[in-house]
Amino acid sequence: MVAFSTQAFCDEYPFESHYLNINNMQYHYLREGQGTQTILMVHGNPTWSFYYRNLVKRLSKDFLVVVPDHIGCGLSDKPQNYSYRLQDHIDNLCKLVEHLKLENIHLILHDWGGAIGMGMAQKFPDKIKKFTILNTASFLLPIIPFSINICKIPVFGDLVIRGLNGFARPAITMASKKKGQMTKTIKKGYLAPYHNWESRIATHRFVKDIPMDSSHPSWITMTKIEIMLDLFKNTPMHIFWGKLDFCFNDHFLAKWKLLFPNARVKEYADAGHYVLEDAKPEIIEDIAKWANENEQ
Repeated sequence: MVAFSTQAFCDEYPFESHYLNINNMQYHYLREGQGTQTILMVHGNPTWSFYYRNLVKRLSKDFLVVVPDHIGCGLSDKPQNYSYRLQDHIDNLCKLVEHLKLENIHLILHDWGGAIGMGMAQKFPDKIKKFTILNTASFLLPIIPFSINICKIPVFGDLVIRGLNGFARPAITMASKKKGQMTKTIKKGYLAPYHNWESRIATHRFVKDIPMDSSHPSWITMTKIEIMLDLFKNTPMHIFWGKLDFCFNDHFLAKWKLLFPNARVKEYADAGHYVLEDAKPEIIEDIAKWANENEQ
């Protein structure tokens, strides 16, 4: 099931693992703390639940915190014959919500987690009580960095991402802009799940699944998600945004502000895509304050 050990970074990631069997695949998730409100954190690519470790430690003091690893990511199974489409990840997250009977959900979204989490939320709108948005998108905006776009090229993308780990490894420096934040231990944590050709399959498939035009299989899925965002126009939302993100840049932030004009926004001028790394500990306390608002 798990082909790597967390021992090298266990102090950073001291959590008990849980698994949900989905069609004979082991879907890993964290379940920490307790409370009447659930904090559900959804990661993107090429991260895993490790990305949220500091938030889990902080928020599990007051809430039930649940953090899954998408199939192909982190401690979840990495099948080689799986489609890895956006809708697959949404369906898996829906099954977890149903399995755990989650209610009163505060949804925290980053990177691909924006589309996956919003896709799930639209199936259970009555369960969603609050949003935290972290450098992500839940809508179509055909802007893509060259460094990511070239990884969509057939054969070349396989060789770069699966053969050379040319996505997760460069992300360590490209997605984090503050020197000294990414220690050797933290780097090990990010890269541990993606240590060979087979284990990097989802990292590559996520890139291939970025819908840039209407011919793409996930274009319709993303279109439906964007159309249904209006369901949450009155749901409390706070956007916490790293301003130095090379991927989810200010064009995406502007779209969030347009779609949710009542959302609160805090920008971190010297933080990149891995905003939870670059802006800690400030952002951890900012989100904790937001999570506890109106809960006392």
